[in-house]
Amino acid sequence: MNGRAVVCFLKKEAVLCLSFLAALISVFLVLPDEKYGTYIDARVLILLFCLMAVVSGFREAGILSRVSSLFLRRAASSRRLGISLVLLCFFCSMLLTNDVALLTFVPLCIAVMQSVCPKGTAITVVLMTVAANLGSMATPVGNPQNLYLYGYYQLNPAEFFSVVLPTVGISFLLLLAAGQLIPSEKIRPVLTGEESEKPVEKKRAMLFGALFLLALLAVLRVVPEWPLLGITVGVLLLFSRRTFLRVDWGLLLTFVFFFVFVGNLGRMEPVYQAVAAWTKGSELWCGLLLSQGISNVPAAMMLAPFAENGRALLLGVNIGGLGTLVASLASLISFKLYTAHLPGKGGRYLLLFTAINLLFLLPVVGLAVWMGWA
Repeated sequence: MNGRAVVCFLKKEAVLCLSFLAALISVFLVLPDEKYGTYIDARVLILLFCLMAVVSGFREAGILSRVSSLFLRRAASSRRLGISLVLLCFFCSMLLTNDVALLTFVPLCIAVMQSVCPKGTAITVVLMTVAANLGSMATPVGNPQNLYLYGYYQLNPAEFFSVVLPTVGISFLLLLAAGQLIPSEKIRPVLTGEESEKPVEKKRAMLFGALFLLALLAVLRVVPEWPLLGITVGVLLLFSRRTFLRVDWGLLLTFVFFFVFVGNLGRMEPVYQAVAAWTKGSELWCGLLLSQGISNVPAAMMLAPFAENGRALLLGVNIGGLGTLVASLASLISFKLYTAHLPGKGGRYLLLFTAINLLFLLPVVGLAVWMGWA
């Protein structure tokens, strides 16, 4: 691997590399022993793998492109088109995860908005990113930190939804209001290209739909995770081997490395006491602030062993997806897609991204404080 390839890998997988470095350092501080086997949460890894595989199957079946086509055909103005894309990300992220929603719809947004209203492209992509980060908090499967915390604290659906739904509701209203910032120009009905016109592979869609329902039942602890893993792997081997290549193995490895790091951190008594004292009673603020520097998935994994109020931490790391560009890995995905298609415009995008994120962050945090989570 040459120097340029190494630099590209480090940029693309920065969080993976940092998690590996953190785990490696912790190994020298707490030498490997039999307790290392207790660090890994196999349930989280299994559920994450199965959900990523299912979503990849949906994409291959043509479901996502068909959904986008149905939305965009109804657009009569650039503003209506932009709001449709924003809401598409908001609702799809609840089941497909925020990063998958953005990977699917941001390239579509850039291509279409550049042809009908170029000046509305940046703000639409920013609002789509905010929508994906906020919409994904609505369900346990919407993002990796939800999946992890839902299992770690053994939350039930009533506990989970009582925490997140008020914020999701106010976020929806804020997105509708912010959508008025998108320039409005009359356009002809938008087609999304040949890709969206491909017919849905009904058999594949039904197969992965069944797997998705099975995965949801496993998340809710109705179905054991190990049989789910066996069924999912069997289906992929028989019907869709290429889906293995589409799974984000880097994310799974990131979880493994953070499991090791956090497990070792918890065995260092002075560190454990200090972090526990810092976190106690301030779970929401700790989750929100730490997310700004290392992103919300690692923040959730680092703070969970020390946080007594798991529901406040859940809200904190989800709200923490707003703010800086690195607060959510999904935000980095949008930025990379935008700058790849529109080189030289990253600076303006960052300014707009930061301003809009702050505009959303303030009322959402205010709601959390009013509800007594802080």
